[in-house]
Amino acid sequence: MKFVAVTSCPTGIAHTYMAAEALEQAGKAAGHEVTVETQGSAGTDAIDDAAIAAADGVIYAADLEVKGRERFAGKPFVDVGVKRGVHEAAKVIEEAVAAVERGVPAGSAAAAPAAGGPATKVDANASVGTKIRQWLMTGVSYMIPFVAAGGILIALAFMLANVAWGGAEGAIEVTAVDQAAVWADFDWGNLQHYAVALLGVGGLAFGFLVPVLSGFIAYGIADRPGLVPGFVGGAASVAVGAGFLGGLVTGFLAGFVALWISRWKVAKGVRGIMPVVVIPLLSSLIVGFLTLVVIGTPIAALMRGLESWLGGLGGNQLVLLGLILGAMMGFDLGGPVNKVAYTFAVTGLATTGLTADAAQYKIMAAVMASGMVAPLAMALATTVRKRLFTEAERENGKAAWLLGASFISEGAIPFAAADPLRVILASLVGSSVTGALSMAFGVTLVAPHGGVWVLPLIGNPIGFLISIIAGVLVAALIVVVLKEIRYNKINAAQQAPQHTAVTTA
Repeated sequence: MKFVAVTSCPTGIAHTYMAAEALEQAGKAAGHEVTVETQGSAGTDAIDDAAIAAADGVIYAADLEVKGRERFAGKPFVDVGVKRGVHEAAKVIEEAVAAVERGVPAGSAAAAPAAGGPATKVDANASVGTKIRQWLMTGVSYMIPFVAAGGILIALAFMLANVAWGGAEGAIEVTAVDQAAVWADFDWGNLQHYAVALLGVGGLAFGFLVPVLSGFIAYGIADRPGLVPGFVGGAASVAVGAGFLGGLVTGFLAGFVALWISRWKVAKGVRGIMPVVVIPLLSSLIVGFLTLVVIGTPIAALMRGLESWLGGLGGNQLVLLGLILGAMMGFDLGGPVNKVAYTFAVTGLATTGLTADAAQYKIMAAVMASGMVAPLAMALATTVRKRLFTEAERENGKAAWLLGASFISEGAIPFAAADPLRVILASLVGSSVTGALSMAFGVTLVAPHGGVWVLPLIGNPIGFLISIIAGVLVAALIVVVLKEIRYNKINAAQQAPQHTAVTTA
């Protein structure tokens, strides 16, 4: 059979593409042809209309609403989450074949909302916790590119400042310069001015972080009506100093306020101006006013307390924090716990007035280093003890080298799916070691992503590499030992003499 498939995940990074590869391979193994459209953070590589017309059925492995779903109307389909596309690709293919054989029509009651519906695909019967996580991850997925762009630009500014000022103090000097004066009288031959300009552009990108987070949480809840009050609420949070926590609160507040107003029963003459005037006006007024006057001040006080706590952390406390964050990064390999640790780190980068060795930069370094451990450890284990792994796992191990080096924790998911107890235990311990060591070495990082490819932007890169190598060795050793024990037990059971009953006349 021929199938077309669409994959997407809340962040649009790893799971989107891993599900696509898994479905293609599972389809090929079963004798079917699967053409996949990935709707990820890099955009959508749309399937040709001819391929859709020739397809027997459709596979939706998506956690977000599928864009252009109407293209597949009339085709039998299956609709599963992206994780099933990664972990149970063969079973998903079987279900798709069964759907074709049954002739289940797309557009039936089982279908998800049509294109143009809410950005987050959450079943009506999903738990409250699931809905909240999906809405939150919608905001985070749109926020990450701003953090990445701003963080890397700021890191480059600090690097250039060290050269321009002739020493490590350049990263501090560049923050004390009057940026407006430099922009007004830019000296094209002055390296210091370039460093200041890069810092300014990076700061502008970072300035959108909270409004984008708030706006797209609201978008996930209320669709387009949530965008304006969400952005306004996020900007109000920045204005009163409520920061990231304020953005979270205003995102949910704006989403529900906009959803409530959009459901009002109004006269026909008013319906036309509801989405353009009434909803954005009233929802922005309510959310902005409440943020500035009621909820913003206490949240700002909480944020100042959090920043003060982070700034006052000593050596042993930072090591303990690194150990905990490392364990979170290694626990579910790109899942909710992993994303909580990562979001905590990247939003800390947006704190204003940070020094070059601020705790927030150390946290980011520890989180990224820890997130690289699991896939690298599995890659190493499949290299040194090939007989303990299947042929498919050995092939995944080759890809895991690049995935791990690029800070894509999900590279270890195929191994965890096949042997969760041993792999997750090894990942958790190894990532904890790396997080603690990174903090102990005082490693800092302004860039929120990139793995080894942003090594020049890392403070104490030697300590960063040592931390990763130590965690990888520990994790690889644990998984090899645990798998070796199982392997020996299986061999011993297979080689044990078989006893037969003897009968006598």
